[in-house]
Amino acid sequence: MPVYTLERLWFNRQLRGQDFGRCDVLVGFDMDGWQVAGLRGLLHVASIKGVIADEMRFERGLTRWTMSIQAACERVHVRRADLVLTTSHYAAVRIEELYGVTARIVPECIDLDGWRDLFRRNPAAPAPGRFVVLCVCRLFPRKRVGVLLDAAAILRARLPELEVRIVGRGPEESRLKRRAGAMKLGPAVRWLGDVSQAELAREYRSCDVFCLPSVQEGFGIVFLEAMAAAKPIVAARAAAVPEVVTDGLLVEPENAEALADALARLYSDPALRQALGELGSRAVEQYDARRVAGLFLAEVGGLFGA
Repeated sequence: MPVYTLERLWFNRQLRGQDFGRCDVLVGFDMDGWQVAGLRGLLHVASIKGVIADEMRFERGLTRWTMSIQAACERVHVRRADLVLTTSHYAAVRIEELYGVTARIVPECIDLDGWRDLFRRNPAAPAPGRFVVLCVCRLFPRKRVGVLLDAAAILRARLPELEVRIVGRGPEESRLKRRAGAMKLGPAVRWLGDVSQAELAREYRSCDVFCLPSVQEGFGIVFLEAMAAAKPIVAARAAAVPEVVTDGLLVEPENAEALADALARLYSDPALRQALGELGSRAVEQYDARRVAGLFLAEVGGLFGA
């Protein structure tokens, strides 16, 4: 459908015609499942990956309006559910504040075997003579990619080898490109758009630093991907980021100079880059999909007294 929210509403309306008679419990993600939660006597779990009412605070215009509809559905979903799960302490607090419901925490997961296989099949390494900063995200205002562009403008004279590579698309893409053009960043910023998994694996492996200065993250799966690639991380000390990035350089949100200083510090200290990357590669083990699946099933099993 031309409007994503309409597609999600239609999907949920169609759920009401489905036969769930052989199920013991239904699990709905984010707003999806709100139409069938609490119906037909089935236990229902609402698994909230991103608190829509929190995310929409950073949006504008049509996007904000359509997200407000999604948030209203998500609110109904969690209030009808027998159990609400979410991915971080930050998200749990926001769910309670915005929806009035208590949530239990099961973190996001990453398929480490899958990513390690991708890295093996798509070998790459940082190129001598360049300092590559990789950013991977959907280009929404809350990701604050503009702050990264400002940091690149600050660093351009100090680090002529700097290259910021941005993977992803989104509603902010045109505005961000115009901003980069106005700052005359030129080849210092590369816009890669959407890429394949193989290309993304090569981007992670060939960068020197991963950077995402987002001010709203319910978790941040891209941080786990960077950690799996053993890359040091620079990010904003905001939302759930400090819960996930325990071994990176975190700076004050919205502060381009602080972001630039952190990137410059890693540029001048290869040993620190390696140390932080190794710490991250060990920390990401706790988020392996098999382990997190066990935590998820244990929480759901609690509904049955297991």
